[in-house]
Amino acid sequence: MGGKNKQRTKGNVRPSSSGRAAEALTRDGGVIPGFVGFDTSVNFELSYVPAVHGVEEIDNLVDADFRLVLRKLSKRDVVTRLKAVQDFGSMCQERDAEEVKGVLPYWPRIYCKISVDHDRRIREATQQAFEQLVLKVGRSLAPFLKSLMGHWILSQCDTYTPAASAACQTFKAAFSATKQPEAVSFCKDEILNVLQDILLKETADTLSDPQSVTEEERESKYVRMLTSSLLGVKRLLSLLLQIDRTALEQRLAHLVNSGKFWKYSRHKTPQVRGAFFEMVCALCEFTPSLVEAEAARLCPAVLLSSDDTDPAVLPAVWEAVLHVVSIIPGCWTHVNAKKGFLPKLWGLLKEGGKGMAKALHPSLMPLLSKLPQEVTEPTLEFYTIFFTSFVQGLSSERAATSPSESAVIVTSVVECLRYCIMCHIQQEEDHKQIRNMLISQQLLPLLEKAISNSSLQNGPLFPLVTDMLVSWEKKAGLYGDAETNDSKDVFQGLLASFWEELGVMFVRYVDSEEADAQALEGIATLLQVMRYPKKAKRKHTLKKKSVKICFSKPEDNEKTGVEGNAVEKPVQTVPELLTEEASGSPQTQHFEDVVCQLAQLCMVHVNETKSEKHLVFLSLLLQSFHTPKVFTTLVEWDNKVKDDEQQSEVIMKNPAVRFLLEQVVVWLAEKRRSDTEHLVEMVFSSLCCCSGQETTRILNHIATMDLHCGVILQIVQRAYAGPDSLRICGDWLKGSVLGEQLLALTEELCEMGCLPSSSVSPTSKHGWTLISLVLSQHHNHEPLIGPVYMEKILEKLHTTLSETKCLSEAGNIEPLISFICDVASTFFSSVQDCLLLLSAEELLLTVFQLMAHDQTNSLLSGKLRKVCIAGVQSLVHHSDYEINEGGFLHAAAEWSKKQLLSVLQDIKSLKVLVLAVQTIVETIVSVCSANSRLLVQFFIQLMPSETEWTQVRQALPPQWVKTPLLASRHRGFCENPSIDMWKFRLSSKLPAHLCACALLGKMIHLVAPTPFEEKDAECLSHKLNLKITVAELLFALQWCKEMEYSPSVVAAYHSLLSDWGLLEVLHSLVPMKELLTTLYSRSLMDGGLWSMALENCIHTNNLAVSCTAVRKLYCSTDSFFPLSRSKLSTLQALCPTMTSKDRDTLVAQTTAGILNGQDKDEVFGCLAGLLCCLRSNTMVEEEILQAVLATVMEWRNSKEDWFLFGSDFSKATTDQLIHTVEMMRFLSWLVAHCPTVLGGSQWDFLLCSMLSWLEAACDNVSSLWNPWVQLFVCEDTALIVKLNHFFESSLPENLKKMPPALPGEWRDFFVEGIYSLMLPLPITITDAFPDPDDPAFPSAVLKSVGVALTYVPANQLKENSLPPRFIADQNTNLPEPLQTLLNTFCPLLLFKARPLQIAVYHLLEKVMPQLPECDGEGDNSKSDDDGDEPCLSPPASLMTILSTCEELCDSVLAGVQVGEFAVVQPLSMEYSCILGYLLAWKLLLTFFKSSPSHLRAHYAQYLKKSCSLNNLLRHLFKLMPENPIYPGQGSEMKETKTFFTESLSLAVDKHEGVEYELHHLACSVYYSTVQDLPAMVRLWWNSQEKRVSSAVEKFTTKYISPVLSAQEISSVHSSTQLFENMTVKARSAAREVIATYSVDDIFIELVIQLPQNYPLGSIAVESGRRVGVAVQQWRNWMLQLSTYLTHQNGSIMEGLALWKNNVDKRFEGIEDCMICYSVIHGSNYSLPKKGCRTCKKKFHSACLYRWFTSSNKSTCPLCRESFF
Repeated sequence: MGGKNKQRTKGNVRPSSSGRAAEALTRDGGVIPGFVGFDTSVNFELSYVPAVHGVEEIDNLVDADFRLVLRKLSKRDVVTRLKAVQDFGSMCQERDAEEVKGVLPYWPRIYCKISVDHDRRIREATQQAFEQLVLKVGRSLAPFLKSLMGHWILSQCDTYTPAASAACQTFKAAFSATKQPEAVSFCKDEILNVLQDILLKETADTLSDPQSVTEEERESKYVRMLTSSLLGVKRLLSLLLQIDRTALEQRLAHLVNSGKFWKYSRHKTPQVRGAFFEMVCALCEFTPSLVEAEAARLCPAVLLSSDDTDPAVLPAVWEAVLHVVSIIPGCWTHVNAKKGFLPKLWGLLKEGGKGMAKALHPSLMPLLSKLPQEVTEPTLEFYTIFFTSFVQGLSSERAATSPSESAVIVTSVVECLRYCIMCHIQQEEDHKQIRNMLISQQLLPLLEKAISNSSLQNGPLFPLVTDMLVSWEKKAGLYGDAETNDSKDVFQGLLASFWEELGVMFVRYVDSEEADAQALEGIATLLQVMRYPKKAKRKHTLKKKSVKICFSKPEDNEKTGVEGNAVEKPVQTVPELLTEEASGSPQTQHFEDVVCQLAQLCMVHVNETKSEKHLVFLSLLLQSFHTPKVFTTLVEWDNKVKDDEQQSEVIMKNPAVRFLLEQVVVWLAEKRRSDTEHLVEMVFSSLCCCSGQETTRILNHIATMDLHCGVILQIVQRAYAGPDSLRICGDWLKGSVLGEQLLALTEELCEMGCLPSSSVSPTSKHGWTLISLVLSQHHNHEPLIGPVYMEKILEKLHTTLSETKCLSEAGNIEPLISFICDVASTFFSSVQDCLLLLSAEELLLTVFQLMAHDQTNSLLSGKLRKVCIAGVQSLVHHSDYEINEGGFLHAAAEWSKKQLLSVLQDIKSLKVLVLAVQTIVETIVSVCSANSRLLVQFFIQLMPSETEWTQVRQALPPQWVKTPLLASRHRGFCENPSIDMWKFRLSSKLPAHLCACALLGKMIHLVAPTPFEEKDAECLSHKLNLKITVAELLFALQWCKEMEYSPSVVAAYHSLLSDWGLLEVLHSLVPMKELLTTLYSRSLMDGGLWSMALENCIHTNNLAVSCTAVRKLYCSTDSFFPLSRSKLSTLQALCPTMTSKDRDTLVAQTTAGILNGQDKDEVFGCLAGLLCCLRSNTMVEEEILQAVLATVMEWRNSKEDWFLFGSDFSKATTDQLIHTVEMMRFLSWLVAHCPTVLGGSQWDFLLCSMLSWLEAACDNVSSLWNPWVQLFVCEDTALIVKLNHFFESSLPENLKKMPPALPGEWRDFFVEGIYSLMLPLPITITDAFPDPDDPAFPSAVLKSVGVALTYVPANQLKENSLPPRFIADQNTNLPEPLQTLLNTFCPLLLFKARPLQIAVYHLLEKVMPQLPECDGEGDNSKSDDDGDEPCLSPPASLMTILSTCEELCDSVLAGVQVGEFAVVQPLSMEYSCILGYLLAWKLLLTFFKSSPSHLRAHYAQYLKKSCSLNNLLRHLFKLMPENPIYPGQGSEMKETKTFFTESLSLAVDKHEGVEYELHHLACSVYYSTVQDLPAMVRLWWNSQEKRVSSAVEKFTTKYISPVLSAQEISSVHSSTQLFENMTVKARSAAREVIATYSVDDIFIELVIQLPQNYPLGSIAVESGRRVGVAVQQWRNWMLQLSTYLTHQNGSIMEGLALWKNNVDKRFEGIEDCMICYSVIHGSNYSLPKKGCRTCKKKFHSACLYRWFTSSNKSTCPLCRESFF
């Protein structure tokens, strides 16, 4: 095939090697050799498929695609064959008929092979494909029919049912019902040949190839083929006509005569045996003569296999048994029945058929009828054994657990017993003995067994016995159509004997003090079935139906309610019994006599022994037998009847009434009685014999007795059970006696519920159930109790609920409320038009109020909601209902509105109230529609009026002004600002405006369609005036936004609206035009938040792109003039979306107002309007700007008070402050956008004004609680920032236009003046406002001042004029200004204000590079004799802050393990602490990096001793995220950005990314640490435990090593450092640095290899080329370089420089230290200075110290003489 793994080309029709081999065989021999399924004979019989002569012929005749598929069918792989068969079927369906016909010559061979394939899926698919072939070719199949039909019939009997079904379907598709016998007759010989060969010739090894098929599969196929062949014979006989069957008898005789055929009856496989007996049945049915001829072998084979209980065999065996005993009269001559057959039958019967009763027992009566006398003699003994075995089978395990098996056995027993009695009705003594035996020893024991067995009671036994008794009565002449006189007497005797013995048996069970309750119930059940046999039969039929699956609806006359019950109770309700005709019931007098006898026995035991079991039994009897005779018997039992004057003689003449009053009522009144249900049934059984008047008087008497309310409940429930009982008890139910009792019960229950009891008594439960029942039950739309009493009961319930104001205060009365809810729910959902009652509406309103107050979310909450839904549904269903004052909907809306506007709500209570109103709205919508009149009316009542809206708007806290004011989005004013106003903190309650907006928004969202398109929505919007509500909701959202969603209750409110989905659909709830018009009109009138809401709406809906909609709002710019505050706010909102023409007009109008205006407010309003236009990128001529600037400068001379220079801001008004701010903004805009208009005088005015304003700001720090003062300072510092930016980045052309001396003046005078004022400002602000969480804290000022401070020159910091600040005992080498700067600003790194922390960091970062030079040569305090390594502390102020932060971080991160990620809430106290800690370390690393190498070693030694770096690394691995991916990356990014690849932006005024700033900063600090202190990091890493070290290495290797290695290599490439006698090169790809050192004739090359986990792993130094250097010296130098690179805290270039210096010293003649073999010390970079007095060798001080301490000696390491 060209290789194992090569893929065959699709569509390749060239045969494979096996195909070519077959072709060669054909050419050589003419035919293919005899493989399995092929015929090599020359006679060409039709029973085999002829061989295909050559593959070439196939290739020429068959379509290429068919050829490919047919070849695949011969493959060994199952999946390939299955796919090929499926493809073949699809091709037959899709291709033309002619193409398909080309396949027919080759199909028989293939079909005969694959139709018996091992895989059942292939067999099924084969038949399906064959069907497509048959449908396509039609009659063209006829020439090939004989070669196909044998296997076709075989396939129709396949053991795999889907395959057989598919084959039958194919057969039906090929031949109609009338043509099938002809087709089979045409091929009958060929079919029989195939079947006979399989049955008589084939074996497992001949049917399958032993070499390619396993033994298990071969055996499985053989068994399947045998089974199919036996069934195939049956199928063949059933399809043939009788004449064809006769013609086949001779060939069938050949099969039947074979000994192998009869062995199949004892085959080890059950399915083969079953198929054999099915074939025998077919032979008996279709070829009886053939069977009779083989009777000698047939009878033993069948009759002696009768005990084969395999499920696959037994049905066929017993069918064959019946055939044999029917067709072969002398069958018992071939079998010994007494020894061979009957013992097996008895065994089967005793075991209940071994689980096969459904197949066995229906055959027993036909068998019994065919047994000859010689088999059944002696008859009495035979019947005794037969029925005893029969009944014994009921006790078998399978029969006891399977009701269906038990029912089959019982049915068969009764049928056989009835048949036997009918066969023995003669007067002879032996017949009489048989009859007596069958009744006394068989039937009655069976009944006795049944009365104690519930499964037998619910089976068919009792109805069958009843039916048998009725048939006997008919034959006895009780119905007037008796048989002969002889049989009449026999049956009368049978009946008498049966009832006598049955009565004796009943008495034996009943007349006992220890009577079995189950047996008594069984007796009652038997008598009830006998009384109403038709009902019992119907119940049994229904139970049988309930076992099966039914896909159609039950018939109307079927009561399917009992179908699901496993055990049916025998109790029947009286109304059903009254309507049930007792036809089919035994009519003999014995029947009623037995009942009367049992009733008397019950009375004896009840009255003498108080037997409860007998009382229950008596109740069951009376349910079926409420006849005058029975009641007379019960009354006559006690002759001592007491005279009662109050009872009339008429009533006492009725035995049922006497029984009730004298017995039943007495029993009911007994206090000890707990179960009274049977007594209630006894009452209603007795009432069936009473008149209506008698019934009413008796029930009134019972109701007035002091009975438990559960008894009354049972009586009422029983009265409601059906129409007949309702008719009987109707007058009593509507009467006053019951009504008064129910009302009194209601009052008692309510009083009991209010008592402080912990548990609910059964009396309360029964009472509430009774109240619920009488309120909910109606008949013909009328209440069953009196309407007056219903009204009073509802009033009482309402009164009780009204006393409970809030469920949280309910306490112990919660069960009471729960009961009332249950009652109300049942009442509202059951009674039509119940809400027309005023008391019902009041009750519903109280339930609604309770639901709106309930925050428990308990089971009671669900009950309240259920009641509300039921009540509103009942209300809305009434077509004439209107929302009128006093009605439920009106009252609910008004109450809800009052709750919103008057009662402060928190989030939880608001959600509960919204849910309550939502329940009403959803219920109305579900019943009516979203546009219904009721809903509109309800919404109108719910919405606040315009006055109410204004009141709740004005009540909103005014703190929202601060955010938009400082963001220049709002020009607000305040009359009398006070510090208390800005120190005010919002409570946890929501303002009323927000609550009203939330509720109405939620309701609108429920009913208004979105998006807004439909006409009915427009109608709804118009009706409800939704634009007002949506506008108010936008106003509320804008308030939340300006409050910056603080405090938490405001954030929770916003999240709530978001969860409801309001934020997304809000703008689409009403037409945009209406919404914009509403917002614009409100903005013009009030400004403020309305203007910002308008601006937000325009931005959200992208209306700025098209100015048309906005232009229609204001028509022309004249509508804004004169510029009031509200109009100015509106103008600020609309200006960005105005047309350029309108903005030009505005510029002209505002400029004119500035130049010509007289009123101060108008002038500054015009200036603000001009700024709006300028900020909207409006083109303005320079002349106009110069004119405006000149006017402002004129104000400086004429109206200096407008500038507030040197003013006390505590006395300034907000108008004055905002006016000054407008001038600052104008000057800032000029500097940033149009500096060319500024001349010398203008620059002087601008700079002097700026500095004067800054002085005023510094003098008024105490007034910074005022947002307008904060705005003043922020705008001034913003002007300073723009000036700094301008002078630092001015273009050359701009420099030419400005005055020449201006840059120098700015640099020499103004910068110093600005920062001498500004540097102390952070200190004074934090001193004045020490609490950063104070609402009045000026965080905006700190942010703006911090941004300005980042521009301070380093020289001014170094020579600052801050007040001196020193700390006692502080060891420092710094000059006083620098030390004061550090002492002043370092503590602010811990202040909880991020802008201040970042600003301080930027300030100190500028001076850090200048600090190391103050330390000079390092630690000179230690003498050379001190052997310990010198250490030097970094700046003490910084280390103090680090120490403090370290302790705080330890406490914050205490519970986090190294390698885990600590989540820190942004801007929290913990955040500020960690931020200060990391910023301090970042400053320290900057300081360290700026230090020279010899000082760096001293600083590193100090960090090592203090363990500060170890703590830092431990904290960093808790703060760095596990996956430090840089946020905001798109999927199109080729390389993933991380916090290590992206630079950190620490902007003071940063707004975005604060949530991940701390993580980025931690990563940045770690990167700087491993870059600047690699040796110390490596030392820490090596000292950690395995878990920590592996986590650190994994993280560093993955994220840091690639970046750091690339940077090191890049720094080598880009280094400008030149070495004398040494060159350095780098290889990026190999991560190598090559250093070449050459001097004179010496040439050295070293290769430095960076490890994968750099810098954690050691750097490898490998040998390159060397010339002129000794091996030992060479090794020393390599070791030295490796040591330097491993232990020095610096870059590779720094390590190489140190190594070169060491080598240079060596060549200069300085000898190595004999301890470390290096000239320069590896860590402190010192030279060998300590010399031995004996050997004169010199050593490093640090090396000697380590030598002395490790060896505990003070001798020279070289000569061993004493060193000192």
